[in-house]
Amino acid sequence: MKNALQRFGKFLSAMVMPNIGAFIAWGFITALFIADGWFPNEQLASIQPYMLTYLLPVLIAATGGRMIGKDRGMVMGAIAIMGCIAGVGGVDGQPMLMAAMFMGPLAGWIIKKFDQMMEGHMPAGFEMLINNFSVGIFGMILAIFGYYLIGPLMEAILAILTMGVNVLINHALLPLVAIFVEPAKVLFLNNAINHGIFTPIGIEQASQTGRSIMYMLEANPGPGLGVLLAYWIFSKDQATKDSAPGAIIIHFFGGIHEIYFPYILMNPIVIVAPILGNICAIAFYALMGCGLQGPASPGSIIAFMSMAPKDAIIPTAIGVILAAGVSFAVASPIIKMTSTKSQSLEEAQNQVSGMKAQAKGLISAQNIFNAKKIVFACDAGMGSSAMGATKFRNRLKAVRPDIVVTNTSVDTIPSDCDIAVVQTVLQDRAKACAPQAVLVTIKNFLADPALDELYFQLSTGDALVTEATPEEPEEETSSLFASDVLIKDGILLGQKSVSKEEAITAAGHLLVQLGYVTQDYVPAMLEREKIVTTYIGMGLAIPHGTTHGDDTIKKTGIVLLQYPDGVTFGEEKAQLVIGIAGKGGEHMEVLSKVCTALEDEAVLEKMKTTQDKDWILQILTK
Repeated sequence: MKNALQRFGKFLSAMVMPNIGAFIAWGFITALFIADGWFPNEQLASIQPYMLTYLLPVLIAATGGRMIGKDRGMVMGAIAIMGCIAGVGGVDGQPMLMAAMFMGPLAGWIIKKFDQMMEGHMPAGFEMLINNFSVGIFGMILAIFGYYLIGPLMEAILAILTMGVNVLINHALLPLVAIFVEPAKVLFLNNAINHGIFTPIGIEQASQTGRSIMYMLEANPGPGLGVLLAYWIFSKDQATKDSAPGAIIIHFFGGIHEIYFPYILMNPIVIVAPILGNICAIAFYALMGCGLQGPASPGSIIAFMSMAPKDAIIPTAIGVILAAGVSFAVASPIIKMTSTKSQSLEEAQNQVSGMKAQAKGLISAQNIFNAKKIVFACDAGMGSSAMGATKFRNRLKAVRPDIVVTNTSVDTIPSDCDIAVVQTVLQDRAKACAPQAVLVTIKNFLADPALDELYFQLSTGDALVTEATPEEPEEETSSLFASDVLIKDGILLGQKSVSKEEAITAAGHLLVQLGYVTQDYVPAMLEREKIVTTYIGMGLAIPHGTTHGDDTIKKTGIVLLQYPDGVTFGEEKAQLVIGIAGKGGEHMEVLSKVCTALEDEAVLEKMKTTQDKDWILQILTK
């Protein structure tokens, strides 16, 4: 249940977090320029309702669509949410943030399923037409669906939630929310609660009254400050005591609340302190009619105070001090009595790291066997990653048929990737594209110790899945070579050793000579080699181009050049240089076939020295 909640919370917050800057901009315009703001300005204040009604929902819906359906899902999500906005009356209706969190992923899922259905069935020459019209048609249908159903439904749900909050406020029960909020924060559900629940309700309240107490329920830095102060003064463990001042600065001024979670986990009973501190602060804010004008994210004292209305600066500050004081007073005796019996700070930090990994969908080395999707990624996703994925998939399927192994460009690693396998020089780009994935860095895609270690962890884990759906038999691939993708004239044997630049140029010129590419493709192949080596291990290199015009590749083709004495690629030597010109995705299937054929080491070694072109052609096209 906890993992399911964390995954759901991660999904909700992932739609909001990239757009926090827009929320802050909206909050500042509200705080500064509305009638009760710091610098009232009717003209500038008129920006605020358009940002709230259109900008924020569209950003969230587009982000949610992109998470599921990439760029096409992003466009469809933006189209779909406009129907919901119109369905509730535009600027006169309630903000459709909750609707955006539903419509965006739904749009992404629909277009993703459509693309999967069309895979392999797209008529040649109609790709752009079908892609554009499918987004337009499905987007229109979803917009109509949103207008008549989802918009009014979400309006009703938001109205009910707002009424529930008002009941809690009117009956002085809102402070009890802290009983759930503070433990949820330690479980890394803070972003889900704050941005998935409190922010949509707070926006509705702020649009009517100019402020909302909902923004204050989770973001108040006071409760955590009290806990850290208590550890600083009363902890008997010197390492913990020395670490607290730095944690205070990061938490209070940086707004990184996660920094105090290990201190809670050291003595779980300490959670009582921030709960009581937040209860007192919320009760005070409710009594004083306080509220922020926009979401405070991150939850630092700077962001918290900057969103306070000018007539509520002092009460807002008092609430933070009150929360910190109560939290400190409750935590201090607990720490004095239990600090010598508690786990170490290092142990607690390791526990937090594991919990945070779960909350973000990460997989640690200890439970890497639970992975469901492995993605091999290279610079362009054209060649080396395809062969690496094929080899590893074939190696893995006997023991783990439940794991999906695929390949892509390092800049388009999908959000559901559990393990990303990339060359060392590309690891920063991989981290930026797929922060949720475990990163396995390698030197080459075919024979690397890191791949052996990954295979061992996946195949020997204690929680190895044994009830996976049997893998469907692979289709025969002989039809792939019915055309001239690989022909006898594209095989050159017994070549004398040259530099890698000369070998790449020779492969490029052969591709040009056989009509696969234009002359512009050759420099593109050389440029690609400068980015990251195309040597993939076991004596193979697969040079190809990435930065070229759309009309540079005339048709898919592969050429094979054999260098028995080898061509130097960095610290390695390649006896086989396979030049690739890939149009669409056709060459991926060809490379998979090549990789499968070369898995037999005897065949591979013979191919490096044989003078029989017919044998090579038979091996690679049978």
